[in-house]
Amino acid sequence: HLERKAVIYIRQSSPKQVREHLDSQLTQRTLVQRAQSLGWHPERIEVFDGDLGQSATGVQERDAFKALAAEVALGHVGIVFGWQVSRLVRNNAEWYQLLDVAALVGTLIGDTDGVYDPRLYNDRLLLGLKGTMSEAELYLTDLPPPISRMPLKIKSLVCFAHYCVVM
Repeated sequence: HLERKAVIYIRQSSPKQVREHLDSQLTQRTLVQRAQSLGWHPERIEVFDGDLGQSATGVQERDAFKALAAEVALGHVGIVFGWQVSRLVRNNAEWYQLLDVAALVGTLIGDTDGVYDPRLYNDRLLLGLKGTMSEAELYLTDLPPPISRMPLKIKSLVCFAHYCVVM
């Protein structure tokens, strides 16, 4: 992995967030030091920040994400870092496409919680759950105000092969 580059993907969802939350960008950029601490040489670390101010709900307008996916598919990337990897893509179709390609070429996925190998069953399961929760979070924030402000009480979350049930 270390012979290939480490990519740090930085994103904020809206132009307002980009203007008003510079600290978030700076925080996300600390992933460069994380890549270095894991052994990547500074010349092998690339920051993709061209999608600042664009939502991750669709890939059509996110050129930096398209470039990232292409670099992964070409086998040029040893690891992709995101502050929260599940926020790289906010829908499961694109999330699993990225995981499939990463698994095929042996690209790791990393965030503040850990480093994951999508070729390994347990890592892929956890990455899949992160993606599902991200998509659910996006759905819940799009509900009408009375519903979206209701407290969410989850007693337990039971996950099966392709879905989770909140109990």
